[in-house]
Parts: sequence; C-alpha cells; structure tokens
Amino acid sequence: QVQLVESGGGLVQAGGSLRLSCAASTTFSRYVFSSYYVAWFRQAPGKEREFVAGISRSPGNLHYADSLEGRFTISRDNAKNTAYLLIDNLKPEDTAIYYCAAHWTSSSTYLSTDQNHYGSWGQGTQVTVSS
Repeated sequence: QVQLVESGGGLVQAGGSLRLSCAASTTFSRYVFSSYYVAWFRQAPGKEREFVAGISRSPGNLHYADSLEGRFTISRDNAKNTAYLLIDNLKPEDTAIYYCAAHWTSSSTYLSTDQNHYGSWGQGTQVTVSS
C-alpha cells in the first residue's frame, strides 16, 4: 500500500542533532500518505525494536515513548509525503537503526506503539553516536 524510505542517519558526536526523513510513495490513490498514522521505531544492537514516536493523520496528535527525555520531535509534511524525526542532544545510547512505519487508518486519534500493528516498514537508517 505504501512504500517507505528512510534517510538522514549517520555518524554524529554526542550532543549533536540529526533529522531523519521518511519518504512515502503509495500505489493506489485511495492510500494517500495523509491517510496513514506514521511512527518511528528504533532497534539498538542486541535489543528489541522499540517505539519512539508517532504522529496522527492530522499532524496535531503527537505521541512519544514514555522512556524518552523530550529530545525527539516527530513531524510530517503531507504535501511532500514525508515524515521526520528530529533528535537533539544525541547520546551514545541513541545508537540504533531507526525505522519508520505506517498504518492506514480513518481515525484522526489512532495510536499504536505495537510494531505488529504496522504493515508498512522502511528499510531503516543507521544512527551512530560517538562519545
């Protein structure tokens, strides 16, 4: 339904910032990007993939993992079919592969932190933070 491609990862020193992008393309006109709830997950070496942030169809509803410290900002530009994740004050523990995922929904209040609810995933982008 929707294909996702992440970009923007890289090697950065602790304290720096990165903005990750998730570019979407849809196959059928019904499945426009604005009809999807978009989330970012990350998977650190040796750890389970975890929810980072999500944003509703209407960009007014933002959701963040409780364990994060407010250094992450999710946003989207439906006109550009792109979602973003800004990470400020990067720390070595942020080192992970970051994935975006999308779930088609008719609800403007949909939220899910469960990766099993997402049928569309990107290939991931590596973020490495050096101390």
